[in-house]
Amino acid sequence: MVEPKITVYGAYWCPDCRRAKKFLGEQFVPYKWVDIEQDKEAEEFVLKKNDGKRIIPTIVFEDGSFLVEPTNAELAQKLGLTTEAKKTYYDLIIVGGGPAGLTAAIYAAREGADTLLIERSGLGGQAGITVGLDNFPGFPEGISGQEFSDRVAQQARRFGVEILQAVDVERLEMEAGYHEVYTSDGRHYHSRAVLIATGASYRRLEVPGEEDFIGAGIHFCATCDGPFYKGSKEIVVVGGGNSAVEEGLHLTNFTEKVTLLVRGDKLTASQIAIDKVNQPNSGVEVKYNTVVEAFEGQGSKLKTIKYHHKDSDETEEIHPAAAFIFIGQTPNTAFLKEYAELDKYGFVLTGHDLSHGDKHDHRALPFESSVPGIFAAGDARHGSTKQVASAVGEGAAASISIREFLKKG
Repeated sequence: MVEPKITVYGAYWCPDCRRAKKFLGEQFVPYKWVDIEQDKEAEEFVLKKNDGKRIIPTIVFEDGSFLVEPTNAELAQKLGLTTEAKKTYYDLIIVGGGPAGLTAAIYAAREGADTLLIERSGLGGQAGITVGLDNFPGFPEGISGQEFSDRVAQQARRFGVEILQAVDVERLEMEAGYHEVYTSDGRHYHSRAVLIATGASYRRLEVPGEEDFIGAGIHFCATCDGPFYKGSKEIVVVGGGNSAVEEGLHLTNFTEKVTLLVRGDKLTASQIAIDKVNQPNSGVEVKYNTVVEAFEGQGSKLKTIKYHHKDSDETEEIHPAAAFIFIGQTPNTAFLKEYAELDKYGFVLTGHDLSHGDKHDHRALPFESSVPGIFAAGDARHGSTKQVASAVGEGAAASISIREFLKKG
């Protein structure tokens, strides 16, 4: 575990503290959190740093320097993140720096395409917060998600990919045959081709403690993280749909018992999956009508889940080795809503999933969207399999289609 070199002094009620913590978390920057409401020495430290004023968050860095109530832009500058591109025009702009986006960037830049990659959070996407990748080819001993992400990002930079971080894309427009990419900092860049590789965000329960234990007992991928709990006594899965039931069954390979906490009064998975769960020796116990209240831990490790039944106010506890949350995913494609064709859930439709011969008479290339020159790969694309290996493959395949598109112009 990386030792935090940044300390954030604040309080639980402080919105700027929550924003700063969220920003550091998104950038995969480890930090130590100190609540001055609970620590009088910390409160005195903050008062001393701010000439007697109780201003939070006060963020202290490894070199002893500190920032008081910093904006995200000020934090980005202090962390050395590049937030402004060197030019305004690129052959290819990639929105999203997960495995799909980074792989496409490597392939495109290696073939000479001038490539800009824009990532709002930390490079590596969901893979970056995965404890370990044990099923990615070429790493027989496994590799941490963070190390894998760092390696791929380093490889992209080696081929000259320009990378922006802590920058959000707000909208796309078309102007004079070029795609205009507008960012949240008021800048915009244009290109001939754009790859959407923004991924999807796992839906959260939004309860106390959830954010604190992600990657340290709370997970969203049984295939990725289930093996770390081999030999455990119990794992909890939150959810009652196909993903929850199927992943719960998969987790029985690693633990003595899987407990499903289902908010409704029945499972909404396929009948085949339900039948498997209902088998006497399935290893899965289902608790219906349950509402998760909070996650608690000891140090940085999840220890307790508090919940109650809908017809009762009495809080109950369960003490699993880990919790896997499967209550759906939301694609990070809101900025595309009025620009490209999405499915009913917001995932980008590409290639053969589009109706041919539409009003633009546009016959899409593989991984190309309803808009010529706009491509999609990885978890944001309709039909993707939500695995790191397949995201890498989609990034490579999308770059080949992009190469064909650029040749036409």
